[in-house]
Amino acid sequence: MRVYFHTFGCKANQYDTERVRQAFDANGAVVVDDPALADLAVVNSCTVTHESEVKLRRFVRQVAKGSHARTIVMGCAAALDDGSIAALPSVHAVVANAEPAEVLRAAGVEVRALHAAPRPAGTKSRALLKIQDGCDEHCTFCATTLARGANRSRPVDDLIEEARALAEHHAEIVLTGVHIGTYGREARTPSLGELLESLIAAVPSVRFRLSSVEATEVDDTLAGLLIEAPRHLAAHLHAPLQSGSNRVLKRMGRHWYTAESYQARIEWLAERLPILGLGADVIAGFPGETDEDHSASIALLRALPFTYLHVFPFSVRPDAAAARLPGQLPPVVIRDRARELRELGQAKAAEYRAHRRGQTADGVVSGRQQGRLEVMTEDYLSVYLDTDQWDGRPRFEVTVN
Repeated sequence: MRVYFHTFGCKANQYDTERVRQAFDANGAVVVDDPALADLAVVNSCTVTHESEVKLRRFVRQVAKGSHARTIVMGCAAALDDGSIAALPSVHAVVANAEPAEVLRAAGVEVRALHAAPRPAGTKSRALLKIQDGCDEHCTFCATTLARGANRSRPVDDLIEEARALAEHHAEIVLTGVHIGTYGREARTPSLGELLESLIAAVPSVRFRLSSVEATEVDDTLAGLLIEAPRHLAAHLHAPLQSGSNRVLKRMGRHWYTAESYQARIEWLAERLPILGLGADVIAGFPGETDEDHSASIALLRALPFTYLHVFPFSVRPDAAAARLPGQLPPVVIRDRARELRELGQAKAAEYRAHRRGQTADGVVSGRQQGRLEVMTEDYLSVYLDTDQWDGRPRFEVTVN
């Protein structure tokens, strides 16, 4: 069986797809890079935004037109499917999660093994390690909690074993999940900071990176590692903000922080880290958001040392509580506010890049783009080098250009 894989969404989804790919590999399938060559297309879906589901449906239809492959859709959107995904052309099955055994069975494959040896790293020297799944919060804009379920943390020993295996092929390991700042909370096991201490002690040769973590969940242990162990933990935080207005945060169900506590934690860290890549998610045009609320977000974003922003125009998720909130804004207002936020993010990114230009950085090879080598710095900047400048090492000092 020839199998093609495509992933929509977050790093947790990317990790899940890789586990499923390994399971197919272990059971004799051949992975192909073109759906036209495939007998089966496995698509990992995302439900974060309306646009992500539109892209999913469009992609599935394209696969049906361009190949003879059957399609299996798995993941978050699949978990919430009302039958519309299952009705798409060529869809053979909808799997409400990304468990490898369930996807194999849906494909009609007899499950003999679930793991295969990791692929050689090549120029992709960064790996993903999912440390937990699910979320116990109930943000009103989010359907992911419904799709992924409650917080579930993986055992430390299992994570150390997997990290050691990944370190044989990768120079950087990115810790990912749905709400990684709550790692261990449901089982009263080690915290995220304590997990990182264990991982660094067990696998000192790699650079670890946090995928996305709430600012107020960066405890003293985690902060200490960011400050004192830059070779082992990348100086980079992606700290979701969503809004700089406390009134909107309350409507969003983001009860565990305020604009003030977010700002205080970020400023405390920034004062102690000479280099810090800092990103955030921000939602534009949440129901009931006033001009004053939007201005509060702009003011906070300007005040903090962000190096990039991920801006999401609010979109109604039928299964999320925000769909029923009063004060839904006109699309033109949402679009204009999103544009202003993106322009601010672009300006912040350009300013930080100019500040870092000519400085040295700790680089890990992340791939190739347009014939050049792409290198990721500790503070999440991409640096591009001609391949003849590369001596084959996956990690080396680089000058930001």
